[in-house]
Amino acid sequence: MEVYWTAVSYRTVALYITLIFVAILAVLYLMYPERFANVERKFRDAVSGAGETPALPVANQARFVNLDGKVEVKKVNSVKWVTADNGTTLNKGDLIQTGGDGVARITFPDGSTYTVKPDTLITVEENTMAQDRSTRVGVHISSGAVDLATSSFEVANSKAEVSFENARASVRENSRVAVRSDPESQQHEITVAQGQAELQRGTERVELGRFERISFPTGGAVSKARVIAPPELVQPVHLQPITVPDPKRAAVHFEWRPVAGAAGYLLSVSTSSMFTNIVAGKRTIGTSAEVSGLEAGDYFWSVKAVDAQKQVSEPSETFKFSLFAEGKSESMLLEVATPQVHGNLVEIVGRTEPGATLMIGGQPVGNIQPDGTFRHFTPPLPRGSHEIVVMGQNRRGGTAIRRVKIVIQ
Repeated sequence: MEVYWTAVSYRTVALYITLIFVAILAVLYLMYPERFANVERKFRDAVSGAGETPALPVANQARFVNLDGKVEVKKVNSVKWVTADNGTTLNKGDLIQTGGDGVARITFPDGSTYTVKPDTLITVEENTMAQDRSTRVGVHISSGAVDLATSSFEVANSKAEVSFENARASVRENSRVAVRSDPESQQHEITVAQGQAELQRGTERVELGRFERISFPTGGAVSKARVIAPPELVQPVHLQPITVPDPKRAAVHFEWRPVAGAAGYLLSVSTSSMFTNIVAGKRTIGTSAEVSGLEAGDYFWSVKAVDAQKQVSEPSETFKFSLFAEGKSESMLLEVATPQVHGNLVEIVGRTEPGATLMIGGQPVGNIQPDGTFRHFTPPLPRGSHEIVVMGQNRRGGTAIRRVKIVIQ
């Protein structure tokens, strides 16, 4: 009888076991990448967030409230781009991309609204609530432009942020800012149209007030300057209905207040609240203009001021008006389904006549589909009972009112 054997060290056995374990983990990662991403994110947050106030996801996700043109979303755990719609919710790490004709308005549960301009790529960076109920929301701009508007914060140390290039802007409550980042020209800027903001770039911190702009090239120094203010709109007032015998031949009168230092003004009239479809535009040195040739329907208008150095202000507030042909008053179709409450937001879904004008809780509804169906999300509401009024008017002059009652827990 002959006996053969091979001597194997403990170190070799441990090495083979480790290799087998790593191979199994690699296979599982390829099969379930989202689970490993969550574990990695939790581990990283635990290591980097030691000693900080624990943060929890905000109860309600960010969502789209207006969409125009091509807007796509890539979820954090997906490799595919999909077309965005009003039912798409957004989480930390999701990517949003707009085409040359695309504009998207995103609202966060704290009331902050981010308007993503054409040819823009952004990432949802933050949407959390600390145990003291302070919120932190934010997006990162890889390229393009974003306008941010904040409302009143429920907790004083809440934050609404925009990061771009190697800078981060923290925007105060009740403020409006415009941020632009262009990697090709390597130029970046932030302009405050209302309220205040703070820009942090490395160890440098700079405060911005109303009508101030900070700009800098990639790797270059920061420069701060005053900018010309946008005009204050006068007429037509917001949500004004205008009834005329023949809308196509009628001249609609627009008026705004003068701006110090302005050498001229740019008037824009659009069928979209995000001005993706400009139907009339005028350049004037005065503070008024008349536009004719508009069909009956809903329109949005705004004005920019231009100074002697050809610098253009940020757009004014956007006002909406409706142009109607005279006719006898008659009722209109307006159906409202049972409202859905999402935290402190309320979703109103219904159906009306194509081409009708709707207001929900005093806010215009800008996304009525060609078949008359609509979906609208209210701004964040305080706790308690509320009555939401839905008002409509069709192009024949007919009106309808529906009232829905909801309770915010």
